[in-house]
Amino acid sequence: MSDRYRAIALTRAKELPVRMALALFVGLAVTVLTRTAWPAVWFGVVMVTQALDWWLFRPLRQSPDHVVSPGEEWLLVGYSAFNTTIYSSITVYSWFAGGDAGKMFAMVQPAGGLLNVALHMYSVPRMLFAAVIPHGAYLLGLPLLGAIVSPERDLLLNGMVTAAGCLYILHLRVAVGRTIANEANLQKAGDSARAERTRAEQANAAKSAFLATISHEIRTPMNAVVAAATLLDRSPLSDSQQQHVAMLTNASEMLLGLVNDVLDLSKIESGKIDLSPAPVDLAARIRSGVQLWSPRAAEKGVTLEVEINDLPPRVLVDPLRIQQILGNLLSNAVKFTEHGAIRVQAQVEQGCLALDVSDTGCGLSPDEVERVFVSFEQAGAGAARQHGTGLGLSISRSLAQAMGGTLDVTSRLGEGATFRLRLPLHEAVPASSVETDLDRGVTRLDGARVLLVEDHPTNQRIICLLLEPFGCLITLADHGRDALDLCAATAFDVVLMDMQMPVMGGIEATMALRDSQGVNARTPVIALTANALSEHRDQWREIGVEAFVTKPISLDHLIDTLVEALESPVASPSRALAEG
Repeated sequence: MSDRYRAIALTRAKELPVRMALALFVGLAVTVLTRTAWPAVWFGVVMVTQALDWWLFRPLRQSPDHVVSPGEEWLLVGYSAFNTTIYSSITVYSWFAGGDAGKMFAMVQPAGGLLNVALHMYSVPRMLFAAVIPHGAYLLGLPLLGAIVSPERDLLLNGMVTAAGCLYILHLRVAVGRTIANEANLQKAGDSARAERTRAEQANAAKSAFLATISHEIRTPMNAVVAAATLLDRSPLSDSQQQHVAMLTNASEMLLGLVNDVLDLSKIESGKIDLSPAPVDLAARIRSGVQLWSPRAAEKGVTLEVEINDLPPRVLVDPLRIQQILGNLLSNAVKFTEHGAIRVQAQVEQGCLALDVSDTGCGLSPDEVERVFVSFEQAGAGAARQHGTGLGLSISRSLAQAMGGTLDVTSRLGEGATFRLRLPLHEAVPASSVETDLDRGVTRLDGARVLLVEDHPTNQRIICLLLEPFGCLITLADHGRDALDLCAATAFDVVLMDMQMPVMGGIEATMALRDSQGVNARTPVIALTANALSEHRDQWREIGVEAFVTKPISLDHLIDTLVEALESPVASPSRALAEG
C-alpha cells in the first residue's frame, strides 16, 4: 500500500504548479463575477494548504522505502479531505454572489475536481473517498441549498441540476471502475509476461548449461583421440599407417566440427562467433576433407573429384571454420547424391577465394532453395531430404558471413545443386620463410618449468607426452588447492590451468595466485580446458587470463601459446632465480 501512496505523492508534487495556476484562474474569474476581494483571500488560504500538502507528502517522495504507518495514513486521508474542502470552497461564494454565471462556474469547478482526483487517487480507496466527498458535496449540495435559501426557490431547476450532478458522478464511478479493471488486467498481463520472461531466461540458462556440459564431456575424451593421433603422426610410420593416421586426424576434426555445429548455433543466436585466422595450406586442407568423404561416396557408387587451380601456398583463414564449411557441403552432397559425381573446385576469382561443391543429386525446387539455409530445415524431394538436423548449411552460411564472405546455392529440381563459397583472399607469408610453432618450441621450451593443473589422469599423461619431447619440466597438480601449495614453494615459468576441478577450480585458484605475494604471483597462466564457450572465455578474461587453449588440444596452438607466454614482458620466475 505504501507504494500506492508514494505514487499519489509524486503525482501531487508534479501537478502542484497546475493546481496553483488553476486556483489563480478560478480566483480571477470569481473576482470578475463578484467584484470583491474575497477570492484573493481564498487564493491565499489555498497557497497555505497546498504548501502544507507538499510538506506532508514529502517523506513518501524522498524515500522509496518509506512505510506508511496507520496513523500517518489517517493523517494523509484527513488532510486530503480538508485540502479538497478548502480548494473547492470558492464554489459556495461563486454560487451565491456571482449570479447565473457564478452558479454555472460553481458547478464546473467541483466537476473538474472530481475528474482529477478520480484519475490519480483511484488506487487508494480511502484517499479517493476523502477527496470525492467534498467535491461531491459542493456539486450536489449547492443546488439544493440554493433552492432552500434562494428567494426564487426554483425547486424544479435546482433539482434538475442536482440530478445532472448525480448522473455525472455515476458516469465517473463507471469510468473509475473500468480504469481499475483495466489496470488489474494490465497488471495481470504484466505479471504473466514477467513470468514468461523468467521461464524463458531459465530455459535459456538451462540450454547454456546443457551446451557447456556437452561441450566439456565430449571434448575431454576427444582430447585423448586427437592427442593420440598427433603422437602417432610424430612416430616412424609406414605409408599406409600414415594414411590411417591422417584419416583418424581428419575424422577427429570432423567430429569436432559437428560438436561445434551445436555450439555455434547458440553463438550465432547471440551474435558471437569466434574466429581464429591462421596461415593455412588451403589446398592440402581441401584434399584432406575430400579424402575423408571419398569412402562414403564410393560406397554409393558416386565419384568424388577435386580440382584446385593456382591457390596461394598459404592463406590467412580460420582453418577449423573452413574445414567445418567444407565438411558440411560435402556431407550434404554425399547424402543426397545417389549416382553420378560430386566435384570440388577451388580457385581465385577476382581477388576472392572461390570454392564450389557441385553434385548430380536430386536438386532443389525454387521454394527449397529459399529454405535450405534455414536452421532445422531440410529442403529436398520427398523422403530423400529427411536427414540430419538442418543446422549444417545454416551455420555454414553464418560462418561465411562472419568471415566477410557469402555462401549461396544454384539448383534445379532433378539436376543437382552447386554451393558456392566466396571469401576475401588474404595471402599469408610463404611457408618456407615462416618459423613453425614446433620449430619455435624445440628451441625455446627446453628447460621451461611448467605447472600442469589438471584433475584427469588421461589428460595429464597426454600433455606430458606432448610437451616433454620439447624439454619441458612438468610438475603435476590435481586441483587448484594443490597448485597453490606448489606455487608457494616452487617457482614456475608458466601455469597450465584447467577450469573444472575438485576441491578448487581454475578460476578461483588463479585469483588466489594473483592475490598472493609469492614468487608465482605474476607467472603467466594459460587456461587449458574443455569449457570452450564464449562465456567461459569471458570468465578467464575478467581475472586477467587472455591465453586460452581448448581441448581437444592442437599441438601447434599449445606450443605457440607457451612460447608467447614465456616471451611475454613478465619475467619467468624460475629462470630469473636461476640467472640471479
